Amino acid sequence: MTFLKSFLFFLIIPLFAFSAMHKYYVSVTQINYVEEKASVQIISRIFIDDFENVLRKRYNDNITLAGKNEPKTVDAYIARYLNEKIKIKINNKAAKINFIGKEYNGDIMQCYLEIEGVKAINAFEITNQLLFDLFQEQQNIVKTKINETHKSFLFILQKDHALLNFD
Repeated sequence: MTFLKSFLFFLIIPLFAFSAMHKYYVSVTQINYVEEKASVQIISRIFIDDFENVLRKRYNDNITLAGKNEPKTVDAYIARYLNEKIKIKINNKAAKINFIGKEYNGDIMQCYLEIEGVKAINAFEITNQLLFDLFQEQQNIVKTKINETHKSFLFILQKDHALLNFD
């Protein structure tokens, strides 16, 4: 019986070790409509290493984020990727999303985006496909505050968009 317990113990321990190595793939995007500024302000938080990997895969193998001498072309790659993967329609019209900039905080990159000239929002549709092309397990959390209404969504590969109506 003692042998059986020892055998099971040594069989189960490696399973726990491998489960601890599992990495989670998550981004968080906050979207706020600031009516007085006629602006939709967006902040996306993404793990630097994951974003670096997707930029390397799509654009340039030599990209390194959060380095001391980061080339200016990195911002162009980031803006291009974000505009390909985040789509927003306001009142059934595609919105132009402007990349404002980014900053690094620990292992997180915060990207700042803005949609200008938004007088009113009756319908808001978002598609968020960040990192789906790299990780099938990717989950994108989107939190919105539009017209004083708070909503949260979890986007996965099979469900990457949501529609809010404010009629």
